[in-house]
Amino acid sequence: MSTTSDCGSLGPTQSDLRSPLLRPVAGVSNNPEKICIDDMLQKHCGEFGYWQLRHFVLTSLAWALEAFHTMVMIFADREPAWQCSAAGCLSESKSVCQLEPGSWKWIGGARSSTVAEFGLICGQKYKVGLVQSLFFGGCMIGAGVFGHLSDSKLGRKGSLLVVCIMNAIFGCLTALSPAYWTYALLRLLTGFSTGGVGLCAFVLATEPVGPTMRGIAGMSTFYFFSGGIATLSGIAYIFQSWRSLYIASSIPSALFAAIILPFLSESPRWCLIRGKMNQAMKTMHRIAKTNGNHLPDGTLLALDEETNSVPDNVQSESKAESESQSTITGSLIDVLHLPLTRIRLLLAVAINFLCSVVYYGLSLNVVNLGTNIYLNVLLNAVAEMPAFFLTAILLNKFGRKPLAIGTQWFSGIFCIVGSLLKGYGTWKILRMVCGVLGIFGMAGTYNLLFVYMVELFPTVVRNAALGCATQAAQMGAILSPFVVVIGNRIPFVVFGICGIAGGTLAFYLPETLNKPLYDTMAGIQDGESSSMVV
Repeated sequence: MSTTSDCGSLGPTQSDLRSPLLRPVAGVSNNPEKICIDDMLQKHCGEFGYWQLRHFVLTSLAWALEAFHTMVMIFADREPAWQCSAAGCLSESKSVCQLEPGSWKWIGGARSSTVAEFGLICGQKYKVGLVQSLFFGGCMIGAGVFGHLSDSKLGRKGSLLVVCIMNAIFGCLTALSPAYWTYALLRLLTGFSTGGVGLCAFVLATEPVGPTMRGIAGMSTFYFFSGGIATLSGIAYIFQSWRSLYIASSIPSALFAAIILPFLSESPRWCLIRGKMNQAMKTMHRIAKTNGNHLPDGTLLALDEETNSVPDNVQSESKAESESQSTITGSLIDVLHLPLTRIRLLLAVAINFLCSVVYYGLSLNVVNLGTNIYLNVLLNAVAEMPAFFLTAILLNKFGRKPLAIGTQWFSGIFCIVGSLLKGYGTWKILRMVCGVLGIFGMAGTYNLLFVYMVELFPTVVRNAALGCATQAAQMGAILSPFVVVIGNRIPFVVFGICGIAGGTLAFYLPETLNKPLYDTMAGIQDGESSSMVV
């Protein structure tokens, strides 16, 4: 493939056709400065001004939508309380399976949950876990599919639009499920679209942010996810029928696609690697203007490899039109072909899998507190927020790698301690505290990993690699309910081992603090090789 030389050239303009006797247009240089997006943000546009703040907040609202569709199962698939309704019913019985049929009834009626309406009790109880596994399985597939589509044809914004529309449709159809297997199929389809929501929203929100602010901004996205969980607990308290709850939690996705997405801009990084130079430059000019800065007319965007390796005299000779430039694409095959990115991807997959087992496993254990389910979910969401805050503060001080190691070990150690404590009396309270501290540490890790994964891979394959890591996380999410079902001390032991193992693997990842966000495979190879030489 021929080298793209002048990626910032916008084609012949009127000033190019004027007589040499006329004075050149002010601000237009015959030898334009070609710099990468990070340098343009730092030097001219601003790293995190009003434009980025507005774009970041609006885009990150999609995380709340992902929380709705993911955590709604806690309320919709819950086992309601029951009460005796006829003679022969023993109220002190621990399970309805021990009672005569017809001697008891669900409090709130059969439509209060899928368990009550579809009879998912006793020998059918496994079907509740099956639905959860199908949802996370759909997320795993969707993350890979939309990770590729957002890197290629659809782009970040286009992919986000598609998954939001799909979520709204599948969510509302779920509320109309006439039987269990229809319900399970629609949850699988909802999981497929949900798997791309957070992935696309995160990359779209953080790619226009400058390098020194990208870490803090990226970690702040999880506040929206936790906020979505807290909001969902209130929605579920109002809509206590599982059918009405699915409709109430799906309508926001349609509103987001119709009201908010039209006001969002496509990522200039994606536009750059797809050869849409005009669109990329318009976005950069808009960022600079909104932030109160000025982007000189003679400053143009270029890919990493062009700014690093292509001489200016070669660049000025070969391109007259930017929209005809070669489109640079990439896939997981390219990631695996290069040893540098292959090792990173394998480590990212393993760490994401282990962290997901711990995070979702400890989250499911919260329902065992024995208090109000709505309050439990609210407290779970609120408990994660301090972890996000502290990790964001320490991110640029200590770096990504030390935090990734420390937070996982913190979680793993408290899980191991919890496995050594008894399950009654005061020990039970201490065991609960260990679980809270475990999820506190792992919530910080989960937040950090998205920032870390983005910085480990170049733009051309970033969403594909991030989608692969997300698929591994979904595998962990599928496994975690089965670990929780074992009960007693075993879950804490498993979570502790996973946390410590994940922290150990993080030792082999490179530090990315203040490193450039590369655009192409050649760019990251040249850049990392140069840093090693230095």
